[in-house]
Amino acid sequence: MNFKELFRQTLNAIFAHKMRSFLTMFGIIWGIASVILLVGLGKGFSKDQKERLKTIGVDLAIVWGGRTSSQAGGYAAGRDIRLSVDDAIAIKNECYLIKTVSPELRRNVQEVSAFNAANRAVRGVWPEYQRFRSLKTSEGRLMNEADEKYSNRVVVLGVEAAQQLYPGKPAVGALLTMNGVPYQVIGVLEKKKQNGSYGSGPDNTQLFVPYSSMARDMPPPERPGIQPGWINNLVVEVQDPEEHVKAVKQVYAVLGRRHHFDPTDKDALLVWDTLNGAKLTERIFSVMTMFFGAVAVMTLLLGGIGVMNIMLVSVTERTREIGVRKALGATAKDIGRQFLAEAAILTTVSGVLGFISGVGICLIMALAPMPDFIPHPVISPLAIIGSLLTLSVITIAAGVYPANRAAGLTPVECLRSE
Repeated sequence: MNFKELFRQTLNAIFAHKMRSFLTMFGIIWGIASVILLVGLGKGFSKDQKERLKTIGVDLAIVWGGRTSSQAGGYAAGRDIRLSVDDAIAIKNECYLIKTVSPELRRNVQEVSAFNAANRAVRGVWPEYQRFRSLKTSEGRLMNEADEKYSNRVVVLGVEAAQQLYPGKPAVGALLTMNGVPYQVIGVLEKKKQNGSYGSGPDNTQLFVPYSSMARDMPPPERPGIQPGWINNLVVEVQDPEEHVKAVKQVYAVLGRRHHFDPTDKDALLVWDTLNGAKLTERIFSVMTMFFGAVAVMTLLLGGIGVMNIMLVSVTERTREIGVRKALGATAKDIGRQFLAEAAILTTVSGVLGFISGVGICLIMALAPMPDFIPHPVISPLAIIGSLLTLSVITIAAGVYPANRAAGLTPVECLRSE
């Protein structure tokens, strides 16, 4: 039997049971599309979370004062470590593995504009903080060194803060009274896709002023351990990501000397860094992507079981036809090839349609505007290759057994079949 005749008979057999063939093919189509789409969504989530994490900053370590857990320098364990702006200056001068540092002073104060009032968090920082925290303006400008040096009363607004304080009005150039002191708005930040932040909330909701201005006009209330120069935390940018661990050790060494604690005492400082955060996020979403992929492959395998089932049913239904063909001279090889060809055509056509469906859905979702919580899927070549390899295994498994069963039938037992 030549290939053309084999192909014609195979198509006749498939079209003889259109609905059954379609439902069987749908399982494969859905399985292939699921692999591409679910793995794409998993990778999309991972990429989206990495981008959101970058909005907090890249290669940063945020340092808070902790409580000592061991004795050092004649001081008892259990002391609270209070950071100050002088610590930031010491790190800037002594830690060569630290590229930049900024103190951070945070307070919630009353803000009053000509149009509205709010009680939002204000952050007092050095100008370099804006660069390594990825703060960019959509209007106006950021703070500069002169603002810090001369303690200028200027403020940069997060986009949500600007919308509340100046609803539908231009904010840049306007006056804003904070804690009873007038400040001039010099900029409004670009909107950030940010899940959260350390401290008092996402940057969209915050107000940013020079540290020196805030320390003068909005000092924290005096309470035990709070003295002039006290800060909430330090933010340091590492010079080289490969030297991240050594850079943090330098910070421990400098602050340990200044506050009389053992540099190996990890409880003396609380440190959160974006590098470890990025690694943790990558691990979480890698596992999630693997889970999505496994679920999709199982769906594809179930589709393969459907193909094998329909081929076995077809062998049973066509037992008499097989007997007639064998009686007329068809060999076992001819019979086996026909059933194998049917299974191959079913799975191949289904695989192509599934590939087109999966890639098409990913492209549509990538081009269409989506809510912030739904990422754009990333088409994964690995997922496509994996699904096609799985499809090849299914084609062989779903076709060979029914084909061998059909080929092994004898003309006599086939012709006796009702």
